[in-house]
Amino acid sequence: MSLSYSAQLKSTRMQAVITAIDAQPSAGTIEVGTSLMASVLAVIPLVKPSFTESGGVITMASVPRSGTATAAGTAANARIKDGSGNIIVSNLTVGTGGTDIILNNATIAVGQTVTLTSGTISHAP
Repeated sequence: MSLSYSAQLKSTRMQAVITAIDAQPSAGTIEVGTSLMASVLAVIPLVKPSFTESGGVITMASVPRSGTATAAGTAANARIKDGSGNIIVSNLTVGTGGTDIILNNATIAVGQTVTLTSGTISHAP
């Protein structure tokens, strides 16, 4: 039998993720990288509050959000850091659809504007 959580607990836990992202005086960031974050391609600033929560799912606020690429490669993973640079969420999937973080283009060149059009993170069942 698989593990599951009550709806209220999922919401509480995901709200705690938002609180951690937004805990520092400055806003957090999303780092977009290649597979396994071997290389950071772009850093995209968040706003505060960074996400909203509903039903155990957090959704990025104020999208689209953009940053400038500092490296070239294919975007595959992302991580979210708080305003002090502490990693709060890692191993997010990245692509142009069907992933945690949706970009306008996953093939990134140095100097390119990287636009994050959507971001959602769902609590495990």
